[in-house]
Amino acid sequence: MELNESMSLDEIRVFFSNDRFASDAGMMIEDARPGYALCSVELDERHRNAMGGVMGGVYFTIADLAFAVGSNLGGRPTVNVHSSIQYLSPAKGKRLTAEARCQKDGRSLCFYEVRVSSDERLCAIVTITGSHL
Repeated sequence: MELNESMSLDEIRVFFSNDRFASDAGMMIEDARPGYALCSVELDERHRNAMGGVMGGVYFTIADLAFAVGSNLGGRPTVNVHSSIQYLSPAKGKRLTAEARCQKDGRSLCFYEVRVSSDERLCAIVTITGSHL
């Protein structure tokens, strides 16, 4: 299956189910279009660290998935070449969401901001530079 912007949400979900680490962690694509994606995960014990909090890698993984979905629907294969995460507050709810928005899409690079939230509480902001292959 080839990824393109005319795909249905179900087709996009099937395509990205091959992102095994994210899909095995229960992450789902809620909305997607070129330059934008919304992903979610229902938090359970596999997402928790030894102290009971949500592991930092969960915030990063869901942000990276949202970036991958939004940046690759534009027709050009795109990969994450640099990212930075700022952890703002711990997740308090049972669900985490990541909303990726393209800030600039150039000839060879793109720039995204991904906001990771739990119950409308902003938990992390991830900035990502992507490279179009």
